[in-house]
Amino acid sequence: MPSTAIEPQDYEDFRLFLERSCGLVLGDNKHYLVTSRLSRLMDEFSVSSVSELLRLLKSGKRAGLRERVIEAMTTNETYWFRDVFPFEILRNQILPDLGKRGVNPVKIWSAACSSGQEAYSISMTVSELQQTRPGVVRDVQIVGTDISTAIVREAREATYDDLAVARGLSPERRDRFLVRKEKRWQVRPEIRARASFREFNLLDSFTLLGRFDIIFCRNVLIYFSAESKRDILSRMAGTLNPGGYLFLGASESMANYSDAFEMLRCNPGVVYRKRS
Repeated sequence: MPSTAIEPQDYEDFRLFLERSCGLVLGDNKHYLVTSRLSRLMDEFSVSSVSELLRLLKSGKRAGLRERVIEAMTTNETYWFRDVFPFEILRNQILPDLGKRGVNPVKIWSAACSSGQEAYSISMTVSELQQTRPGVVRDVQIVGTDISTAIVREAREATYDDLAVARGLSPERRDRFLVRKEKRWQVRPEIRARASFREFNLLDSFTLLGRFDIIFCRNVLIYFSAESKRDILSRMAGTLNPGGYLFLGASESMANYSDAFEMLRCNPGVVYRKRS
């Protein structure tokens, strides 16, 4: 499907559908992204144009089409211990702080968790802390959420190929926390046991998720509009317990979007703590 197949109005209508459905904001000149990510799906559903695709989406007559379109357009870039410093801060500062405060269990939300590497990296960090500093933190519960049904299924399965394992996971951690299963690697049961996963749209209410002590929402808000960023950050502040912590991506900032947090410089990196 060539990029010329998208008429200007169809592109605008598709942008509006995507933002309303999942918050993702496409730029003015992302026609190539739409064509490249939707071409296979359109062939599968025998759809000849974006205009026809939009008509089907509005009619709701093709079961699962809306979810499949969102999955195709959502970025699922992830790897183990991404940027390193958030996990160092978690192990050296945040978990010990929560332990001193007597927080048990410590509840952590990995928002837009993709195929699970972030949530399992958090669990591995907990295991390393428990080995080196027994008693600092006891029970930790991790909830990973993502808008994609297929990607949540992958996170639950916790099996990865060699290429995925090599992205950010050292051989030492690989051998300690994963086990070889034929041509793939599976996260060990004790690491998986801390984490659960569910399908979830960040535009929806957070009420049913419960409350958390730590939220990882990294490299996600950059895809949302300013209005959606303010809304999501406000609701995340509401779901954090007093003195709770929020991690954003290395290129993301809280400035102009929320005053509910104070920034803590950790050298390297920063983390945000909910104001009292």
